[in-house]
Amino acid sequence: MHQEDHVSDGLMHDDFQDQTHFTLKGYLAGFALAAVLTIIPFWLVLGHVISNAVVAASLIVAFAVAQILVHTFAFLHVNARAQHGWTLVAYVFTGVLLLITIGGSLWIMDHLNLNMMPGMSGDMSDRGM
Repeated sequence: MHQEDHVSDGLMHDDFQDQTHFTLKGYLAGFALAAVLTIIPFWLVLGHVISNAVVAASLIVAFAVAQILVHTFAFLHVNARAQHGWTLVAYVFTGVLLLITIGGSLWIMDHLNLNMMPGMSGDMSDRGM
């Protein structure tokens, strides 16, 4: 047994055991999937495929989230095995913080918009301009 075959917490294992081997085939599959997830939203917008703007925006956001997941797993190698799962935990924690921040900001802006004074609507026609 070599001294580099263990970690400080007493677990005996090879240092390279939890590293996943990535191949060119895996990278090319990730690239192809990322390209498809980029081309489809462009086609939706440029081809005016969906007339409802809310549905189109929702689909584009869904493709963006899928794109993030593809990049995360295919290129950044964030998974449950990498660094004993701590990378995945940090990634999920970051996602939760982003959801709280973005969701809270949208919620606050919506309530501020609803509670604005009547004269502060932003319409310049009622001000004589």
